[in-house]
Amino acid sequence: MKFLPFSPKQRTVLTWWCESSPWRDREAIICDGAVRSGKTLCTGLSFFCWAMARFHGRAFGLCGKTVLSLRRNLIRELLPALGALGFRCAEKVSRNLITVSFGRWENTFYLFGGRDEGSAALIQGITLAGVLLDEVALMPRSFVEQAVARCSVSGSRLWFSCNPEGPEHWFYKEWVQRQEAHRALYLHFTMEDNPALTPEIIARYARSYSGTFYRRFVLGEWVAAEGRVYDFFDASWVQPPPQGPMDRWCVSCDYGTVNPASFGLWGRQNGRWYRVKEFYYDSKREGRQKTDSEYARDLRRLAGGRPVELVVVDPSAASFIQTLLREGWRVVQAENDVLSGIRTTARLLREEKLVICRDCADSIREFSLYCWDPKAKGDKVRKEHDHAMDDIRYFAATVAAREALPFGVEAVERRIF
Repeated sequence: MKFLPFSPKQRTVLTWWCESSPWRDREAIICDGAVRSGKTLCTGLSFFCWAMARFHGRAFGLCGKTVLSLRRNLIRELLPALGALGFRCAEKVSRNLITVSFGRWENTFYLFGGRDEGSAALIQGITLAGVLLDEVALMPRSFVEQAVARCSVSGSRLWFSCNPEGPEHWFYKEWVQRQEAHRALYLHFTMEDNPALTPEIIARYARSYSGTFYRRFVLGEWVAAEGRVYDFFDASWVQPPPQGPMDRWCVSCDYGTVNPASFGLWGRQNGRWYRVKEFYYDSKREGRQKTDSEYARDLRRLAGGRPVELVVVDPSAASFIQTLLREGWRVVQAENDVLSGIRTTARLLREEKLVICRDCADSIREFSLYCWDPKAKGDKVRKEHDHAMDDIRYFAATVAAREALPFGVEAVERRIF
């Protein structure tokens, strides 16, 4: 593996713990800022080099929002880099651990996911000599504090990296704003701090975000979400359905009885997913609630005999899922992380990998009305005009954003059965 020259900020991350560093007495490092700014890989390299230089026979923690995302975002690139530096790494996937050795020195690195409040129990009880928390702003405070509390070995240190969230986020207020109280070195990254990015790539990332997400993920600012969620979307983004056949078909569903139900029919052509038609039913407006069987018939009419590969459904719609399964549809539960799904949807729309077609009137209407809640603490959307928005988000996060759909489908289907 060939390394490009590191930027000054990356070199600081790599060497802050060394005896020659002016920051050697700090007990933690915090790296935040823009996406693709080079903070993740250099943080991981520095963490492993520090651990192997200072300890033998100890346990360390590597934490991500999930173990899967940790492997994808950090471990996949990090292990080849460590191998190029002369480390021997043996990963035991079933046990979520990596054994690393260098000469006669050997340490064990355990992988943890901090998805929700219950995740704190996963790391409780272990004694660690250090912990790295990748994308720490996406983890609950209880998990992070439990991970920090596990580092009771003399000389242990803490490593944090993340993209910014809102200014009321607990990590920003507790760690970024109180960095000196925690004896932490704080480094803010921009895309220019990553020598691997060309000006053309930086410009492409800048085009992929707007509004709040632009300020957070391109400028690296901790700012509040405000205004329309998809502030860039207007009539100019609406297109006619493409000519010619689609190579795949899917349906996405936001199920509702009292609230509206929204289904979208998606076709793929030349790597783009087109929302060519939709079904939208508001029981309050119509004066009658529909049954699951009636909705299943509506879905079949929407599909119109096309070879629909799978139906992505609101995970809370258990009875509707069972109805569809009995009728022979291949059903998956949608990924339902709202904020992550919104970010993914916005990016795919701006990259024109998701296209809304002109017959989808209710989707177009909701895009103009879907807003952040200014009264909420933290990032929350107003719970109105969000039904087509939800079914589009389900599709974006569960299907369009995944490179290898069959693997993801199998994983979700096992949860259903």
